Amino acid sequence: MPVVAWVTVVLATLIIAAAALGLIRVIGHLLAVTRTLDGVIAGVGVVADRTATVPASVDAVNGYLKPVRDFCEGV
Repeated sequence: MPVVAWVTVVLATLIIAAAALGLIRVIGHLLAVTRTLDGVIAGVGVVADRTATVPASVDAVNGYLKPVRDFCEGV
C-alpha cells in the first residue's frame, strides 16, 4: 500500500476514535442527568406525600372554627 493510503487510514482511525470518545462522554453526561432526575423525582414524591394531608387538615380546622364563625355572624 502506498504511504498516502496509510496516512488516510491513520487519519480516519483518529477521527473515528475522537468521535467515539465524544460519544462516550455524552453517554456519561446523560447517565449523570438520569441519576439527578431520579433524585428530583423522588424529592417531588416526598413533597407530594407530605402535602397530601393539607386539604383534610383544612376541613378539620374549619369544623373546629364553625362555632366561632357562627358567634361572629351573630354579633
